[in-house]
Amino acid sequence: MQDERMESAAVAAPRTGGKRVQPKEPRTQGGGSDKKAGAGRILLRIGAVLLTFVAALALTLLISLKMICSSAFPSAQQMFVTTILETGQLKFLASWFLSSEEIQEIVDKNSMKALNASVDAALIQVGGSGVVDLGGDGEADSGEPIEIVEVAGANYTGTMMIVKDPSRVSLATIYPWREIGVPLDELVASAGAIGGINGGLYNSYNNSGGKPYGVIVSHGEIQYNKPQEFPGLVLIGFTEDNILEIIDISKLNAAGVEELVQERKIRDAVTFQEEASDANNHFVQLIINNEAREMNGMGSGLNPRTAIGQRADGAVLLFVTDGRGKAGHLGASSGDLIGVMQEFGAVNAANLDGGSSSCMYYDGKYLMDSVTFYQANSSWKLPAGFIVT
Repeated sequence: MQDERMESAAVAAPRTGGKRVQPKEPRTQGGGSDKKAGAGRILLRIGAVLLTFVAALALTLLISLKMICSSAFPSAQQMFVTTILETGQLKFLASWFLSSEEIQEIVDKNSMKALNASVDAALIQVGGSGVVDLGGDGEADSGEPIEIVEVAGANYTGTMMIVKDPSRVSLATIYPWREIGVPLDELVASAGAIGGINGGLYNSYNNSGGKPYGVIVSHGEIQYNKPQEFPGLVLIGFTEDNILEIIDISKLNAAGVEELVQERKIRDAVTFQEEASDANNHFVQLIINNEAREMNGMGSGLNPRTAIGQRADGAVLLFVTDGRGKAGHLGASSGDLIGVMQEFGAVNAANLDGGSSSCMYYDGKYLMDSVTFYQANSSWKLPAGFIVT
């Protein structure tokens, strides 16, 4: 019995080196939970750091915008307001820091004088001799049917496409209209064309792009006709005689547009908005019958731009610039567009659109893509665009 008790005791409390060894605790399954909890705490800390950084960045941005919009920096204030009112989604930022009266005062000081003359078709001789200097630098016209010329400005880079035969320029659309449009390359490809640019007002909300605004004429057919949808609409497009027309339709109703299209023989056209207010800061006419539009102050802000013009020999000038921080560029002003169009010999020229929509596609690639970073190497979705066949 004693031996049995001693053996039991030895089993219950084994000795090693004369010291009592405590039995090991059985392992549990809690190790994985501890690791998950530790990882969760790390993620929370990272999230807190990121949130603090974003909050600090937002605060810095707001303070910077407040300083820019103060009267202490009048040039910066005017540039910010005129630029932001040209955007589709960020117009509200101006009203965060300035009253409607202050905004309108800035717009009035930096606007463009009216240019209401009608296009004189007699100044355009399609196929005749015209100004063929590529950008005013003495470079000769190569004689190719389409010229691509890079243009560099102080605050932008751009591309000019010169189409010698204006009959090759028309308007492609996705008609009948739908909710979602297509990028420019699909618009060009579906028409069997070689190139194109964006142009005209449209519903760009959330990059939907399936519906135009104002008036759309494609191959002589009026596909959209709401001239009173926005104030100050101007029709920009070509007649059956391949003359670029720039026509104020702000006082016309739908019936008036139908009559105009028939009388002027409009074959392809879009509309853009001429309005200088605390709600919008858009412009259309740039040059009419060789007369450049005069500006008050800066004339406009800096943004990506899409413009169209026509030389005396009928050649069509399609011009697109970058901006909004892309490649470090702010964008082109109205004065920039006028200057470039004059250098390339435009008798008539108009602003077609701007901002994130501005793009140019040619020969299988984007020469100018959207400045929106998530649309790099592409364009926003569009309902229509001028194409080159």
